[in-house]
Amino acid sequence: MARRRFTVVGLGELLWDILPGSRALGGAPANFAYHAAALGDEGVVASRVGRDELGREAVERLRGLGLATDFVQEDALRPTGTVHVRLDGRGVPDFTISPDAAWDSIEWNDRLAGLASRADAVCFGTLAQRSARTRETIRRFLSSLRAGALAVFDANLRQSYWSAEVLRESLGLSTVAKFSDGETGPVARTLGFGALDEEAFARRLLDRYELELVCITRGERGCLLVSAGETVSHEGFRVNVADTVGAGDAFAAALAHHLLRGSTLETAAEAANRLGAWVASRPGATPPPDARVIELVTGGRARS
Repeated sequence: MARRRFTVVGLGELLWDILPGSRALGGAPANFAYHAAALGDEGVVASRVGRDELGREAVERLRGLGLATDFVQEDALRPTGTVHVRLDGRGVPDFTISPDAAWDSIEWNDRLAGLASRADAVCFGTLAQRSARTRETIRRFLSSLRAGALAVFDANLRQSYWSAEVLRESLGLSTVAKFSDGETGPVARTLGFGALDEEAFARRLLDRYELELVCITRGERGCLLVSAGETVSHEGFRVNVADTVGAGDAFAAALAHHLLRGSTLETAAEAANRLGAWVASRPGATPPPDARVIELVTGGRARS
């Protein structure tokens, strides 16, 4: 019997990461969609690029990765987004993000409405909501999801491109929220929670925003998953880190993969940590899939 293939959407920024000595297609939602596709689902990027050489190259690159480009809009006025990435000695990135990029102007239209109506899962963050236009498009997309669809808010706090209002609205439209351990303190203060440990922070979010799951990633120390009735901690996998760009997006894709299939939280945590660690051990956010890793992450449900 053929296994169901879910439609999994990365909604938001599509851009080029300008790394030391190289350039790679990136943006957290695009990375998420790429890894969802590698795990066997229909990965869809919904974004906007400029009518320029970088935009044309981005679309070609998506096609080369096996991703559909039907929902990548073209902007005649704004350039394709870029981010300059500086890596520290541990491979941890620091980002300088170009302003007023094409993805700041994603338009709500009938095509996106149709995608929202059939999506099984969507992942979004705060960065693409720095502009009013794209923020409104994201809000309308989330509000148009069918009942039972998975809305994953992967905060990815960058520079000053987030606020209490964006956090509150995003959490209110989500079923799953994901933060890094470095984000929990700033988010707790911004939302007026005060000083809380990670589990208490997660439970406050669950109660206030009626979420199904809160995930806190801890880098090489694994993660914490908290639902209304369960708390799961995973110690993570130790690897030789090339860089951590895209590791959190891969983690989110594997987590969504298992939540869609009703896996236990223990299974989801192990799979998400495994894929995130493997991506951290490879250069760039979208390394070519490794069949052995895919089989381990999916439990044998690798893409043919």
